[in-house]
Amino acid sequence: MWLLSWIILGLIVGALIKNFMPGKVEGGWFTSLILGVAGAIVGGWLGSLIFNTGLGGFFNLKTWILALIGGAIVAGVYGAIRGRGKSVSR
Repeated sequence: MWLLSWIILGLIVGALIKNFMPGKVEGGWFTSLILGVAGAIVGGWLGSLIFNTGLGGFFNLKTWILALIGGAIVAGVYGAIRGRGKSVSR
């Protein structure tokens, strides 16, 4: 059940990231949702590494904050990597 809740949390975070960082995530909704799931995992990992706390329950505020921070980090890195391949035409 915990895996399903991580996936659901990641999908919600992906949808939020798509709305709040539209320029960073250019791959559409599917890419945003995958980045959200990855962001939830990264947020939980960073929380356990830096703050010595992991993701709590699904309805725990700490869980949502860590997942959103992780989602923003993953979307920012994804946008930076995707942006490097584009050339600016003048």
